[in-house]
Amino acid sequence: RTKIETFTVPFALGEIKENITINTTNTTIKPSEEQIINQAIKFHQEGNISKATKYYQYFIDQGFNDHRVLANYGNILKDRGNLKEAELLQRKAIKTKPDFANAHYNLGNILNLIGKLQEAECSYKKAIKIKPNYAKAYCNKSNVLRDMGKLEEAEFSILKAIELNPDLPMLNSNLGAILKDLGKLKEAELSQRKAIELNPRLANAHSNLGNILRDLGKLQDAEIAQRNAIKIKPDYSEAHYNL
Repeated sequence: RTKIETFTVPFALGEIKENITINTTNTTIKPSEEQIINQAIKFHQEGNISKATKYYQYFIDQGFNDHRVLANYGNILKDRGNLKEAELLQRKAIKTKPDFANAHYNLGNILNLIGKLQEAECSYKKAIKIKPNYAKAYCNKSNVLRDMGKLEEAEFSILKAIELNPDLPMLNSNLGAILKDLGKLKEAELSQRKAIELNPRLANAHSNLGNILRDLGKLQDAEIAQRNAIKIKPDYSEAHYNL
């Protein structure tokens, strides 16, 4: 099953002591709000988190307010494990722009991480209401519903995500996990095999398939599936345990 993980970014935010300026042909001027936002998002998209953080923090320190900055900076803080401040920034982004689907989705992810599953479900629902074709929101909503034991609702939600994005292998793997919980083992097997067909390097799908095959009594095939998972990801502890 897919799990949401947090990653530590190897730098401290600190205070931005230098002035951010833009050089022109004649003089040096302070950048506008939109220029700072564009530069921050550019660095963020390029994966330069240190630079993006610098610009997001500078923007906020200037007293500016923009839903994109708040939501994006909140995601960086979430990845650093600073969930309280990340949640606060997402809520500020929603207050600034209530119909910003991404912020509702981001908030749902944070609430899921801290175990507030019902609130997370509500946030995903709001994101979907604003953006009905939000496949990722349907997917993560399904994970939350599964954790809450609402398996039929979880199945419906993941099927909607697959309808919107049929070529994403992780969705089929998640569907297989839900079907296994529902006792629909043959259907679960087909879903995991579909995920592997879409991405043969998806280690967790091989391991999930192995668990299903074991429950179906196909022990030799189950062993092969777990070994395939370990071959792809040698440090996959769950696959070793399952094997």
